[in-house]
Amino acid sequence: MTSGKTKTPRHIIFFGTEEFSAASLQALITAGFTIAAVVTKPDSKKGRGHKLMPSTVKTIAEEHGIPVWQPTKLRDITEDIKRLQPVTGVLVSFGKIIPQSTIDLFTPGIVNVHPSPLPKYRGPSPIESAILHGDEETGVSIMQLTAAMDAGPVYSFISHRLTGTETQPELYETLSKVGAEELVSVLPKIIAGELLPTPQDESIATYCQLIQKRDGTIDWTKPAARIEREVRAYKGWPGSRTMLGDVDVIITGAHVVECAGLSNGSAPDHLSIPCGDRRCLAIESIKPVGKKEMPIQAFLAGYKDRL
Repeated sequence: MTSGKTKTPRHIIFFGTEEFSAASLQALITAGFTIAAVVTKPDSKKGRGHKLMPSTVKTIAEEHGIPVWQPTKLRDITEDIKRLQPVTGVLVSFGKIIPQSTIDLFTPGIVNVHPSPLPKYRGPSPIESAILHGDEETGVSIMQLTAAMDAGPVYSFISHRLTGTETQPELYETLSKVGAEELVSVLPKIIAGELLPTPQDESIATYCQLIQKRDGTIDWTKPAARIEREVRAYKGWPGSRTMLGDVDVIITGAHVVECAGLSNGSAPDHLSIPCGDRRCLAIESIKPVGKKEMPIQAFLAGYKDRL
């Protein structure tokens, strides 16, 4: 992509809701793409007061004077899309399945940013899955959306090496920026028909599942390395939760150690918990439910009578 802002003669409609979407929308605006409208889910209730809150994507759009559409059903905006023809769609973490009838309204379709090396980890939790499986590499695929989940042909892929220490929030932020940069780079070529997508190899496709709140409950019969990866993968949500004595806690940082030589797994300034493979998880930081996150030393000092 050449330096300076790139103007595209065709309108773009951006679909996005989750925080991962925000970097791509901002990058498109900064690069000078013509965003005709932003489609996002209706405002949701958040916080203890259950106040309706807009998505970050909506906030960015309004700051730049871009129309925001929040349809309950996508067919409600069909005529609006038709009035903008020809139009290209860009979708990043929208949070809803797009029917083929909507995809067909766009030329050359809807371009999707998916944070995995497709066809690996199709589905809603590719970032968490890369951490949970201890992968050494992940990345972002720029693909053509189809009605089947993440099964469309791929325009480009940019890889990202993993260190084995990333947490879910850290990797979300990193890949959102990586994906935004790649999207801005290849989108003009896609619109111009200069970059054509390559079909995925269905024989090696794998899928990941939606993360549930119950996934955060720690099962101490699992190997220590698996539990350590869960702590990192679930740090943003749902959190890795367990009971220590009568204290309900979320473990936010930990590492694996050998249990040999530990006296009951604990001392005045550290805590190590035996796991299913006879190795221990040494706790670094912890968050009692309803309280602030703290180093393990502070927790042990404040809660020693309840452990």
